[in-house]
Amino acid sequence: MKKHIILFAAIASALSFSLPAFADAGDSPTLKRIQDSGVVNIGHRETSIPFSYIGSNNEPEGYSIDLCHKIVDAIKVQLGVSSLEINYVPVTGQTRIPLIANGTIDMECGSTTNNLTRQKQVEYLPTTFITGTKIASKIGSGINELEDMNGMVIGMSAGTTNEKAIKAAIAADGLDIKVVTVKDHSQGWLALKTDRIDAYGSDDVLLYGLISKSNNPSNYQVTGRFLSFDPYALMVQRNDSTFERLGRATMAGLMRSGEMHEIYAKWFEPGPTAINMPMSSTLRVAFEVQALPN
Repeated sequence: MKKHIILFAAIASALSFSLPAFADAGDSPTLKRIQDSGVVNIGHRETSIPFSYIGSNNEPEGYSIDLCHKIVDAIKVQLGVSSLEINYVPVTGQTRIPLIANGTIDMECGSTTNNLTRQKQVEYLPTTFITGTKIASKIGSGINELEDMNGMVIGMSAGTTNEKAIKAAIAADGLDIKVVTVKDHSQGWLALKTDRIDAYGSDDVLLYGLISKSNNPSNYQVTGRFLSFDPYALMVQRNDSTFERLGRATMAGLMRSGEMHEIYAKWFEPGPTAINMPMSSTLRVAFEVQALPN
């Protein structure tokens, strides 16, 4: 009997070395950091309605925040823990990429466009929304397209793809439009409300969100053609394929099960801010294409 016990112990010991542990950070610096601290650092925007903004309970909420919470749930499973603390870190258009790149935040859960230039510094998970640059103005302003703004002032958030797109369009057509950059959307919207600018440029969905939260939504309009095409995605660090795969697998699972459609409907159809934007056929197809099988 003693020989059998010794043999069993030897086999068990060998298996412990040959089988990977389920609850393990593996080779992921992000998961290792979370495992050691028990904290997930989530970067969020404060006024990117309805993706990531400060809600009535003074906590970050929105479509992107909900998606990041799903990734936090997946991290718990991966690490074999029942709970993790979430530390919310506010970011702006100018700080979000540096804070991901230097590891201050583990995920950026806002309204960030995925493009090739930014991929030199950060990595993106699957596309979660598709939008583009348009302009918002007061009804009666006579502004329908950017070309109607000769001699006027347009504002936009610094460090965004919208800023680049609008400046390029102004230069291409030789338009006489003064450009004013602001820190964030709330500052830009206040400038429009108080007539310091004639229009504010951003992604159309963010403009609709700002209008829905304004005191007099009927005073504002979103007009014009798309000046850029912007697929949104959550950001994570580069050179961490293990954590990136965990995020990709989580997003694919939500798309495959249909839960992504439910989360979308919660925030957009009509959503707590009454934005009322049914899912576009383009986004629906994007979800179907990205719903990779296990």
